[in-house]
Amino acid sequence: MSETLESIDTICYHCGEQCDGSIHLEEKDFCCEGCKQVFLLLNENNLCNYYNLEQNPGIKIKGKFISERFAYLDDETIINKLIQFKSDKQVNVVFQLPQIHCSSCIFLLENLHRIEKGVIRSQTDFQRKEIFVSYDPKTISLRKLVELLAFVGYEPPISLRDDSEQKQKSGIFNRKRIYEIGIAGFCFANIMMLSFPEYLSSGNIETLGLKETFTWLIFALSLPVLLYCAPVFIISAYKGLRQGFLNIDAPIALATLVTFSRSYYEIITHTGAGYLDSGTGIVFLMLVGRWFQDKTYDSFSFDHDYKSFFPLGVTIIQNGKEKNIPITQLIKGNRIIIRNEEMIPADAVLIKGEAHIDYSFVSGESTPVSKHKSELLFAGGKQMGSPIEMEMVSEVSRSYITQLWNNNKLDEQQWRKNTRKSFIHPWSRYFTLILFSIAIVTAMYWWWFNPANILPTLTSVLIVACPCSLLLSATFTYGNMMRILGKNKLYLKNANVIETMTKIDNIIFDKTGTITQSNAATVEYDGKPLASWQIAMIKTLVKHSAHPLSKILSNYITNEVSNNITVTHFKEKPGKGLEGIINGVRVKIGAPYFLCDNYPENLKSENGSTVYISFNGIIVGKYHINNYYRDGMTHAIAALKEAKYPLHVLSGDNETEKENLQKMFGTDAAIYFHQSPVDKLNYIKKLQQEHKNVLMVGDGLNDAGALLKSDLGIAVSDNAARFTPACDAIIDGEQVTQIAQFLRYCQQGKNIVTASFVLSILYNIVGLSFAVSANLSPMVAAILMPASSISIVLLVTLASNWHARKLSVQKIN
Repeated sequence: MSETLESIDTICYHCGEQCDGSIHLEEKDFCCEGCKQVFLLLNENNLCNYYNLEQNPGIKIKGKFISERFAYLDDETIINKLIQFKSDKQVNVVFQLPQIHCSSCIFLLENLHRIEKGVIRSQTDFQRKEIFVSYDPKTISLRKLVELLAFVGYEPPISLRDDSEQKQKSGIFNRKRIYEIGIAGFCFANIMMLSFPEYLSSGNIETLGLKETFTWLIFALSLPVLLYCAPVFIISAYKGLRQGFLNIDAPIALATLVTFSRSYYEIITHTGAGYLDSGTGIVFLMLVGRWFQDKTYDSFSFDHDYKSFFPLGVTIIQNGKEKNIPITQLIKGNRIIIRNEEMIPADAVLIKGEAHIDYSFVSGESTPVSKHKSELLFAGGKQMGSPIEMEMVSEVSRSYITQLWNNNKLDEQQWRKNTRKSFIHPWSRYFTLILFSIAIVTAMYWWWFNPANILPTLTSVLIVACPCSLLLSATFTYGNMMRILGKNKLYLKNANVIETMTKIDNIIFDKTGTITQSNAATVEYDGKPLASWQIAMIKTLVKHSAHPLSKILSNYITNEVSNNITVTHFKEKPGKGLEGIINGVRVKIGAPYFLCDNYPENLKSENGSTVYISFNGIIVGKYHINNYYRDGMTHAIAALKEAKYPLHVLSGDNETEKENLQKMFGTDAAIYFHQSPVDKLNYIKKLQQEHKNVLMVGDGLNDAGALLKSDLGIAVSDNAARFTPACDAIIDGEQVTQIAQFLRYCQQGKNIVTASFVLSILYNIVGLSFAVSANLSPMVAAILMPASSISIVLLVTLASNWHARKLSVQKIN
């Protein structure tokens, strides 16, 4: 008998399941050879901290590991369908891992590089149950990687299904939630009707057997609610407890279990009718409230679809002519042109041109990779050099632009930016713990004075308190604000950016392409007369660049360019200019110090931006460009000055626009010219050393370093495929003049969150005061809890919409 008990109490050190103790190692028991081998693997790689994070955290290794199961992953065709990026040194792949359930899972999966040297980096997304893995194809194959994941208990469910099937899977999940609500509602309604005779007769039903019949029918109807509908809260609470914290589902789960357990006890022992009407009502109303929260949050959700926030444009070839269209309109088979510094929006095959692709956004490797005709170019790469023509082989939705923005491999600062939790979280974090303390004190009080009140008061306290409303006050406010800002073409990386905007106290503007229009200017040529072949070479060279001044010159020069004119050795140096060899002639366009060391004094200009031209080292003249400032920019700057923001302008151009800028920004604004990208970055560092919170607004081309270094970087996009993950937000060029309104709107958002938080606290104080005094029934409490969450959602939605209208933030719905 003792041996039997001992074997039952023996649990596997790895997965926690019961075992007979026959597999023993280092004073540890294992249920199977699989769990034992995983322990040995972790032990060999000094990863046994995995077991310190949680007791028995491992996934059980089911069955024997059969390597041949994954032989199909040696097929190159299948590999290409699964991977996101491939080079000689690195392959990127993402797998769904539904087995991820706790912090120890994350620890193990993000330390795969210590187990297998071929793994470069692994990163998990707990919410989406995904793992992103970069590996060296020379050291480990995709098959070996999957085998490793399967061996440690996280076998990925590999499927070559398309997006529509993924959406169908999501629909199945939504239908399950609807089924839960439907079953709970049906059972609750019938239990209420069957309970009426008990209520109306005060428990004295005289018809023989009728009372028992109703009671056992109620008992039977409650079982589907407990076994099918309620587990969503119970499992969530259990997972939270396994990880060492009380989540918002813990009080709901406890209230449900207490109510059902007490009811079943009374029915089975014939000591009462129980509270199954209240118990099923609790579950039904909680499910309805949760469904409402999910639906509302989905409508506010920001990062589900790249189409929601990328105003990027791309040039396509249609009927032999170039045409700029939004990236969202791209389809498979389109021929696209990618210029220097522009990003490839989707996987495509190279058709024409010399491709030198910078995959630093994807792999962290900044050395450009040369590609030849008919080779596949992966989404996220950036062309460095002359324009290339490609044919798209996949939809944009299949690429991972969103992932590049949120998980780019820049430096540690980017990972630290905008990751702080809302100021609400420190207050709401311990709410559940405080709630359980109140419940225990209340139960002890009524146990002493009136034990009959213990169950109803305990249940009411656990249900009426609403941690959801505390947590959702920030979530729903910022979610709705991000939706409204997105409608107005300001696209934020995440909700934390809103709180960062409220802390800004210094604003820096780039000039060209930021406060000036990139598609409008007057151009005058000053210098030696140009031959038609020279003009053609100039247009050919500037067409290779996506810089605002290059676009202006390209539009200004109306000469048709022959297809026979090709550019070789093209280079574009940020803040300096362009150069390339055309038909044996070295052509340079840009700043005079870029063209040569000694340039003629008579080429200095008086106003506007100046672009100098040289052929084979001889400066022949200059294009004088008078920029047009964006419509409404003067009023926008005045609004920022009125709000007491110190303003700065950092321009890479000469000082010829100084007078105009001083009229617009005022003499108290700091305006600097001849600023290189490094100068801009150092200027921001200096302000931050003075404990300033800096907002940088730039075009994302020459300002990538400054956008990254600033506390908040906003990249301006004017229908170009330029994109930098260094930014925290992207704004359409037309909306730059609305920055003052956007900043004020974010300030109001913080006030809305504070107001809703205070309202939630007051609700909980009032609700708990009635509950602890036994003046609130569990049923009423179950109605009030989701009602409070719904009221918070409605309040923050109406308030954020109202402030948007008040501040003239144009588009709301």
